[in-house]
Amino acid sequence: MPPPHSTSDRKIPTYIVAPPAVSSYNRAKDMEGYVGFANLPNQVYRRSVKKGFDFTLMVVGESGLGKSTLINSLFLTDIYSAAYPGPSQRIKKTSKVETSNVHLKENGVNLRLTIVDTPGFGDQVDNSNCWQPILEHIDTKFEEYLNAESRVNRCSLPDKRVHCCLYFIAPSGHGLKPLDVELMKRLHDKVNIIPLIAKADTLTPDECKDFKKRILKEIKENEINIYEFPDVEDEEENNVSKKTAERVPFAVVGSNMILEANGKRVRGRQYPWGIAEVENLDHCDFIPLRNMLIRTHMQDLKDVTNNSHYENYRCKNLSAVTAGEGKKASSKMAGKNPLAQFEEERREHEIRMQKMKSEMEQVFEMKVQEKKQKLKDSEMDLQKRLETMKKSLEQQKNELENRKKQFQVERAAFEHVMEERRKNDTKKSKTLKPGRLFASPGHD
Repeated sequence: MPPPHSTSDRKIPTYIVAPPAVSSYNRAKDMEGYVGFANLPNQVYRRSVKKGFDFTLMVVGESGLGKSTLINSLFLTDIYSAAYPGPSQRIKKTSKVETSNVHLKENGVNLRLTIVDTPGFGDQVDNSNCWQPILEHIDTKFEEYLNAESRVNRCSLPDKRVHCCLYFIAPSGHGLKPLDVELMKRLHDKVNIIPLIAKADTLTPDECKDFKKRILKEIKENEINIYEFPDVEDEEENNVSKKTAERVPFAVVGSNMILEANGKRVRGRQYPWGIAEVENLDHCDFIPLRNMLIRTHMQDLKDVTNNSHYENYRCKNLSAVTAGEGKKASSKMAGKNPLAQFEEERREHEIRMQKMKSEMEQVFEMKVQEKKQKLKDSEMDLQKRLETMKKSLEQQKNELENRKKQFQVERAAFEHVMEERRKNDTKKSKTLKPGRLFASPGHD
């Protein structure tokens, strides 16, 4: 393995634009038509090499998918080693975002590489809001860059924004998990997402092909925006870019072991049935991924981050300032002029008022119906009570009638008895009047 600060032994060609060579006879004549701005590319090149380049790469995925090994394989250096193990090798795994800064140098070109990893992502029993630290980290870096741009003295702006996110998908063969869909939907408007199928050597070629189709289908169905390869003017480069884009999501295999295969030393993984070579297009998509990420599209990833994702964040924050302190501007308002924002807010206000009116009418109608129902229930209750009282009065009336009849019968019987007694008394009195039956005492 090459030393830590050397990423490749291959020479990078440097093209220097210079004025055409002329003979000494015609030099004075030709110099009259030569201005010198053709050397601007050389000036930009020298300045860029002197300044160096910044690139921030985020790796997201569950533990045990080979993220650390793949990063080491991409840059041919021990970014994760025994002194600084990868996320899956650490004892304490939390969802906290951690960064690793590495200074790489190749043929005089300096690259300040920042690796952002999330140890413990998706490993908890409850993964609710496990993506929040990732979103907060990306927004924090955008905010730091925006604050640095807003300062009076902004001579040096360290670019720590996340330029690319390698999202590792478990080689299950069953498509994306709900956690994968939820996280990518929250990330796709903040960072360039490049989906990877981790440990592709566990799938057969047909399984890998079907798995790729299923992943792309689910990404399209869930309206997730992944990194799109730009069109270039050069036809040959455009064809290569299209062929690379056809391999998305990249099925990768990572390994730092050097093995012997057919008399050649290759990096790969040893299995009983053979060797899975990392740098073999028939075995995995490692080479297209490395070429795209490092050799051909690194600058485009940075440009998309700066011109698209960061500008969206910047416009959203500046729109919030124009809308008023403490009031956040919606994502629909980002990038619109104040008049358009005012018109949009007016329409939204009218929609809200119409909705409130409709809701109030529904509430009023509901209350009226409830009142009617209460009155109806009260009327029914009163009707029942009236019926009950009528039945009670009718029953009391019947009882009184019965008692009255019984009283009249008893009265008639009593009057009859009294009449009989009166008659008997009268008869007795008539019988005793004609003479005295008994003489009074003292007379003979």
